Amino acid sequence: MIDDLIQKPAEWLRGEGPMSDIVISSRIRLARNVAGFPFLSRATDEQRCELTSILRSNIDGAATGGQWTYLDIEKLDELDRQILVERHLVSRNHAESKGSRGASVSKNERVSVMVNEEDHLRIQVLRSGLQLREIWEEINHIDDKLEDRIDFAFHPRYGYLTACPTNVGTGIRVSVMLHLPGLKLTGEIEKVFRAAKDMRLAVRGFFGEGTEATGDFFQISNQTTLGRTEEEIIDGFSRQVIPRIIEYENIERRKLLEGRVLALDDKIWRSYGVLKHCRTISSDETMLHLSHLRMGVNMGRIKILDLATVNELFLLTQPAHLQKFFGSRLNGEQRSEARADCIRRRLTES
Repeated sequence: MIDDLIQKPAEWLRGEGPMSDIVISSRIRLARNVAGFPFLSRATDEQRCELTSILRSNIDGAATGGQWTYLDIEKLDELDRQILVERHLVSRNHAESKGSRGASVSKNERVSVMVNEEDHLRIQVLRSGLQLREIWEEINHIDDKLEDRIDFAFHPRYGYLTACPTNVGTGIRVSVMLHLPGLKLTGEIEKVFRAAKDMRLAVRGFFGEGTEATGDFFQISNQTTLGRTEEEIIDGFSRQVIPRIIEYENIERRKLLEGRVLALDDKIWRSYGVLKHCRTISSDETMLHLSHLRMGVNMGRIKILDLATVNELFLLTQPAHLQKFFGSRLNGEQRSEARADCIRRRLTES
């Protein structure tokens, strides 16, 4: 399945859906644990294997929207595990941990169910653009089907019991990835950080927890789940948090077009020139320049590229995708050279 994945764009980078010029993707994740088993931090190897067996069979029975494929993460090589991380189908922690674990992935890559991550079960639904309500309907249906088959650890007062106290209650984590180059270029990005802090939200980088923001991409997610319903959390994101940030970004983009258009075009076209002619380039520098190109396409400042090409390069230039594309293991210097070659060829074709 891994080889099939890299032949197509990832679901979260389709560039479709509401407000997709700023909202890259929306994701909802539910954390669940099986009653009668200890949390993974205290589980034996035998218990982990037993959980894998129980959960795999029940996940297959609850599959919706077409066939899901189960991947034995423990048996995948390092490169294939990293492919899944880069496509946002499993967490970095899940890819790098030890012991029996797996993931069921839907054909369209919208659904990923991780087995033995931090919790026994992590259900994830991911879509392009701002589609939290649609995602909630889908993930709630999957959760109900699984709960018909599995007895989840649940307390009548505290709700779903999870390995991390911040997930206790609903076990929900809502996350929206935003592209905010306007706020970054005008030095107003601190507005987002202050607003997030006031609303007890987490701001993370391109690959979520433990990563720094690169290329003007930021993931905004809730930090606590106890004491609020799923609908309240989703409603807060859909009607307050994300619209406010989008409004901030659009204001700064208009300022750039009205008063700093020369500086804006210079930033975009310099990035295009670097990418079109580079001979070696790092992953972080690539992300930064692709971010400027994406802004240029969405703001109508560069018309020789389309969004699909820019989005494709976001994935193709990631370390694991790059090595798969070239068919060999590459060290850091070789990846920088191969990345530059890949970008030049793709921009020449477009």
